[in-house]
Amino acid sequence: MLPSTKRTAALLGGVLLAVLTGCGTPAEKGNVEAAAPSGRAKPVLPGMPPVLDAKDIYAADRPGKLSPVVKDFPSRVYVPNTNSDTVSVIDPATYKVIRTIKVGRQPQHVVPSWDLKTLWVNNDIGDSLTAIDPATGKVRRTVPVSDPYNLYFTPDGKYAVVMASMDRELVFRDAHTMKTAKTVPVSCAGVNHADFSMDGRYFIVSCEFSGELLKVDTAQMKVVGRQKLPFNGAMPQDVKLSPDGGTFYIADMIANGVWALDGKKFTTPKLLPTGKGAHGLYVSRDSKEMYISNRGEGSISVFDFAQRRLAKKWHLPRGGSPDMGGVSADGKVLWLSGRYNSEVYAIDTASGKQLARIPVGSGPHGLAVYPQPGRYSLGHTGVFR
Repeated sequence: MLPSTKRTAALLGGVLLAVLTGCGTPAEKGNVEAAAPSGRAKPVLPGMPPVLDAKDIYAADRPGKLSPVVKDFPSRVYVPNTNSDTVSVIDPATYKVIRTIKVGRQPQHVVPSWDLKTLWVNNDIGDSLTAIDPATGKVRRTVPVSDPYNLYFTPDGKYAVVMASMDRELVFRDAHTMKTAKTVPVSCAGVNHADFSMDGRYFIVSCEFSGELLKVDTAQMKVVGRQKLPFNGAMPQDVKLSPDGGTFYIADMIANGVWALDGKKFTTPKLLPTGKGAHGLYVSRDSKEMYISNRGEGSISVFDFAQRRLAKKWHLPRGGSPDMGGVSADGKVLWLSGRYNSEVYAIDTASGKQLARIPVGSGPHGLAVYPQPGRYSLGHTGVFR
């Protein structure tokens, strides 16, 4: 995510310490402390909604399949501007900013809550979460939370998981009150993005500043595996599970591609080149493709899940810095922030054509398209199942 100057300075010491202490040595690749027993598959995480389709974890995310909870919410695009300390609200019907909300310092992501009722703005340097009511677009409250760079929710809806990057912690908090339940210190630098297994029993976390991946047991709230990516200077970013649940894909800005990881075995992943500065990962509404934003070259690669290869690449006119975002409820538009260009891109998912380039605040980052189809949210800018 290439943070602000202040954030970079705060992390340099931690990164150096990680190097000096040998964080993520090659000998630790694939080291899983709590391996699953062979034979019978584990049941899903208790309290997690049942999987609708064992062949497609995104079966609940079909076009227009909105939950009763969100069906009356106005369609909006919420853009956190890290340098402006604001959230720009875009009406996707007109491609215009209709509201600007003042929030805490350095908002990084806008995150839908597990129950779909709240949008949480992650004010990283401001050490707080701002709750926005998606029905009205108004701020409900601000909750003090240390270093909320990113935010996820366990599949059972019980806990929020704060990616406290500078604090070097995964903090499990009550999903509603945000009171701390358990703090899990991590030895890697820059915990960043994550995604959960199909059964919800574990999740994979990227550590961008030390080039590592973690495997975390959801119920035990414990790191059970850690490995160093086999690429000099690797900088893993977004994490996304394949529809069949067999592979985790991890975007890497420096390796310029996505890593394909067998989450269950947690063995060394394989790199699939996609484009310079690979950053965000978004699954199409039919679960057939994954859109990969290449921030370093102003393009979007389209990955075919069935063929496990790139199908096409779209280039933004006049370039740009496509970063984080999401897909519209009908699946027809991919929305991405332009991190270094103070703008947002709307892209036709059928043709790759740029539909709009919308000026917003400075440093737009983890924008959320809302509402979207799905029964519940796992967090980030909208990972729905």
